[in-house]
Amino acid sequence: MTWTDPTAQPLLCVRDLKLGFQYDDGLIPILHGIDFEIDRGQALGIVGESGCGKSITWLAALGLAGSRARSTGSITLDGKELLHADERVMTTVRGRRIAMIFQDPSSSLNPAHRIGSQIGEALTLHQGLRGEALTRETVRLLDRVRIPHAAQRAKAYPHELSGGMNQRVMIAMALAGKPDLLVADEPTTALDATVQAQILELLNELRRETGMALVMISHDLGVIAQVTERVMVMYAGLIVESTETANLFSNASHPYTRGLLSALPDMGETKHRLTTIGGTVPEAGRLPSGCSFHPRCQYKVERCSIERPLLTMTTSRHAVACHRSGEVVT
Repeated sequence: MTWTDPTAQPLLCVRDLKLGFQYDDGLIPILHGIDFEIDRGQALGIVGESGCGKSITWLAALGLAGSRARSTGSITLDGKELLHADERVMTTVRGRRIAMIFQDPSSSLNPAHRIGSQIGEALTLHQGLRGEALTRETVRLLDRVRIPHAAQRAKAYPHELSGGMNQRVMIAMALAGKPDLLVADEPTTALDATVQAQILELLNELRRETGMALVMISHDLGVIAQVTERVMVMYAGLIVESTETANLFSNASHPYTRGLLSALPDMGETKHRLTTIGGTVPEAGRLPSGCSFHPRCQYKVERCSIERPLLTMTTSRHAVACHRSGEVVT
């Protein structure tokens, strides 16, 4: 669901995306038909617990879901189909059109190579830079992501930098391809609060400066609130709510979203007891009948265990997949 100028083509369009993993004993479904769009320059948040399908959606978009992945539907970038595109096509997309940064930079950076050479490799691949031009651009990118003494830091190895600095290196590498879309997958989870705030501020600034679109994947609605304009909530491989970020915090309609919001600590004067959502996300391939959330939902009725709710527009800018979304739930 999206709310854009109907005459403008979205940057990325996902339609009825279904994905599973094939094993000897059958196909284990992970995504069950998701739809969304992203416009140029837009910031979209994707939130949900671990195992809800947030990250695998983007691995599918980049052709990185693995050899066991089986997918149907459509993922188009500027109208060109990415799902099942050959490796030659995907090589031109990864990094150059869509870049992705991850939660733990230590798993993405090569410990045996200096950070300058790793950024330089991306610059050579995507921009063809070499020699002095390559060195200048490497230092410029490090400086742009606010790494002090950039020329000296370019000679450092990842283990010589802090976690926050290494995450900035990953952002610099992502910028090397001048992407149209940057996907940040839990990029601040392992960082302390002060560094987390700095990284989020940096991502916001880079989006405004470059005009790139940004997807922020997180289980933390507080992070989503700081960076995004729109947000979609995922649960068990489905989108259960989608709206503008400000509206989500003031008018959440799905019981799962309400549960996530209730679990946020209150930093103001009004104190409330933190609540938890009972139970866990259902195991892949073993979804309950009807609404996948109904075993954990305090508002469920008989219909919820029988019929899966569709993602339906409740207002012009708000879509919810809940049989009781039109009722007042407190």
